[in-house]
Amino acid sequence: MSALTGTPRLARLVLRRDRIRLAIWILGTPLLGYALAGSVAGIYPDQAARLGYATTSASSLVARAFNGPIAGTDLGAVVVAETYATLAVIVALLSTFAVTRHTRQNEETGRAELLGASVVGRYASLTAALLVVVTANVLAAVLLAFALVGAGLPLVGSIAAAAAIGGVGVAFTAIAAVTAQLSVTSRGANALAAAVVGLSFVLRAAGDVFGDSSAAGTRVDSAWPSWISPLGWGNQVRAFAGELWWVLALPVALLLAGVALAYALAERRDQGAGLVAPRRGPATGAPRLLSPAGLAWRMQRGTLLGWAVGVAVLGLSMGVAGDEFNAMIDQNPAAAEAITAMGGGTGFVDAYLAAMLGLFALTLGAYVVQALLRVRGDETDGVLEAALAGAVSRTRWLGTQVLAAVLGAVALLLLAGLTTGLGYGMVTGDPLGSAIELAWAALLRLPALLVVAGVVTALFGLLPRWSVVLSWTALLIFLLLGQLGAVLKLPQAALNVSPYTHVPSVPAVDPAVLPLVVLAAVAAALLAVGLAAFRRRDVPS
Repeated sequence: MSALTGTPRLARLVLRRDRIRLAIWILGTPLLGYALAGSVAGIYPDQAARLGYATTSASSLVARAFNGPIAGTDLGAVVVAETYATLAVIVALLSTFAVTRHTRQNEETGRAELLGASVVGRYASLTAALLVVVTANVLAAVLLAFALVGAGLPLVGSIAAAAAIGGVGVAFTAIAAVTAQLSVTSRGANALAAAVVGLSFVLRAAGDVFGDSSAAGTRVDSAWPSWISPLGWGNQVRAFAGELWWVLALPVALLLAGVALAYALAERRDQGAGLVAPRRGPATGAPRLLSPAGLAWRMQRGTLLGWAVGVAVLGLSMGVAGDEFNAMIDQNPAAAEAITAMGGGTGFVDAYLAAMLGLFALTLGAYVVQALLRVRGDETDGVLEAALAGAVSRTRWLGTQVLAAVLGAVALLLLAGLTTGLGYGMVTGDPLGSAIELAWAALLRLPALLVVAGVVTALFGLLPRWSVVLSWTALLIFLLLGQLGAVLKLPQAALNVSPYTHVPSVPAVDPAVLPLVVLAAVAAALLAVGLAAFRRRDVPS
C-alpha cells in the first residue's frame, strides 16, 4: 500500500465537510477585493490625488509599516498598497486554519484513527488537506484577478496582484502543514501558525520601514527583511509597476519544502502525538477551576493575553500616527475625506482617531466570536456534556462563558483607547488627558460588541451545527457594512444592519445615548433567545 493511498477519497471528504466554508472563502475573497478596489478608485480618481497618496505613503513610516511599500502612482499600484495587507493576512489565516482542521484536529478528535482503520496511506490525510487548500487559493486568486479587471484595472497587473495574494495562501499552507506536526492540539497548531503570520508581518513591516524611497518620492524599495517574509513576497511582485514574475516561484518553493518537511516529521511521531511535548500541569488543580467562572478564565486567558499585546502595539502606533495624519491632510485631501467618512465629524484628527477606534471595535468583534465559539468546541469535544453532568445548570454555564467574553472585550477596548490616547498624547504633549478621553470613547463601542455576542449566543442556541460558519459570516457582514459602507456610499438601509453603524463616532461627534440603549436592548434580547434555546435543545447537538 502506498503512503498516498486513499488521498482522492479523503479530498472528497474534506470538500464535503468544508463545502460552505470553501465557498465563502473562494467567493468572498474576490468580492472583498472588488469592493476595496472600487472604494480606492473612488477616493483617488485622478492622477493628482494618486500622486499625493504615493508621496505621502512613501514618506510615512506608519503607512509603510501597515500598508506596505507603494510601487508608483498608477491606480493599480495604489489599490495594491491599500488592499494587499488586508487580503494577504485574511488568506494566510484561512489557509492555516483549514490545514489544521483537516490534519491535527482530525487526530485530536479521533477521526484520523477511525479513517486509518481503512485502506488509507500515512500521508493521505495531510496530502488531501493540502490539495484542497492549495486549490482553494488558486481558484480564489483566479476569481480575484477577474474582480480586479472588473473594477477597471489593467489585466496584467490584476493577474500579478491576484497571484501574489494566492501565493501568500500557498506559502502559509506549507507552514501550517509543519505546525500541525509540532503541536499535540489543534489550538496549539493554530497558535503556532498564527505566530508565524505575526512574525511575517513584523518582518515585512521592518523591511518596508527601512527601505529606500525613490528620488521622486513615489516608490519604496523594501529592505532585506521583507524578502524573508512570505507576506513580503507579494509586495515584491510589484503588480502594476513592472511585474517581477519570478518572485511567484518563492511560495511554490516554500510549499515543496514545507510538504517534504511535514512528511519527514510525520514519520517521526505517533498518530495523535506532537513533536513538541505538552507541558505537564500541576498534580492538583486550583480550587477556582471547580467553578464555571474559574474554568472560563483559565481557558481564555492565553487568547486574551495575545490579543492584548497586539492591541497595545497597534494602539500606540495608531496614536503616534495621529499627529502625522494632521500633517498629511494638505498633501492628501482624498485620504482625509475617506477618513472623515469613516470617522464622522468635521475635525480631521478627531475623525482619524474615531475611525481608528472603530477599527479596533470591529477587530475585537473577532475576539468575541472566537471566545464564544469555544463553547461549540467544548460541545463537540464532549467537555460540555461532562460539565453539565455536575451541579452546573445550562444557563449558568453559558452565561459565564458570555460574561467572560464580554469582560475580555471591555478590557481590550479600554486598552485600545488608553494606548491610542497615550501614543497621540506623547506627540501632542498631553498623554494622560488623551488616554482618558480615548479610553472613554472606546468604551462607547461596547454595545456594538454586545450585539455581536448576542448574535453568536443566539446562533449557538438555535443552530449549533451552523453557529461557527454563520457567526463569522455575520461578523464579516458587520465589518464590510460598518467600515466600508460609508466609503462605498451604500444605502442607509444596508448600513443599518451593522450595529457598528449606530455607535456615535466619539471623539469626532458628541455621544448620543439613545443608539447605545437600543443596541444594548437588542443584545439583551439576542442573549435571552440564545440562553432559552440552549436550555431546551439536546446536548450534544
